[in-house]
Amino acid sequence: MLTTLKTSYTDTRAADLAWALGREPLPALAVLDLELSGAKLQLRLLGASHQVLLDEDGRHCSETVACMQGSSTPLPLGVSKRVGAWEYEFGARVETLTPGAFAGRAQELLALVTDHPNGLAGTFPGSPHAFTAMLAQRHEGQVRWRTWHAYPQEGQLVVTRTRIGARMPATL
Repeated sequence: MLTTLKTSYTDTRAADLAWALGREPLPALAVLDLELSGAKLQLRLLGASHQVLLDEDGRHCSETVACMQGSSTPLPLGVSKRVGAWEYEFGARVETLTPGAFAGRAQELLALVTDHPNGLAGTFPGSPHAFTAMLAQRHEGQVRWRTWHAYPQEGQLVVTRTRIGARMPATL
């Protein structure tokens, strides 16, 4: 699903993004509710940020990546922790691209997410390459999502990946 977000571009730098678990739902500009094999997932676009709410078997998890007032937790490269009975893993990276490469990558990602039944993307007025996109799936008992936060004025794309679910057995 692709939507044009009716707001100004509020998170203006990739470096301003912060990460948090367990926050209450924040006001959203666009929402996609999904049911993935018994897991209820809500993808939420918050300006150039995102929030994911997961409910399954009476357990809850909330992930927020946004510019958050008073937050001292910058966007980490990686997090692995227990959330109740779940294993939670988060990773982030920043890609810096030339203007031409950025435009091509933006078009590719928006096409991928727009055409996917578990995808949500929002573009911002003023730049066709200013967007936030999210894509979710269920795989081997885990819920997974990826997000892309585009900052065309910096030529930067913040890419995150998350997986949460029952602990996966170690492979030898």
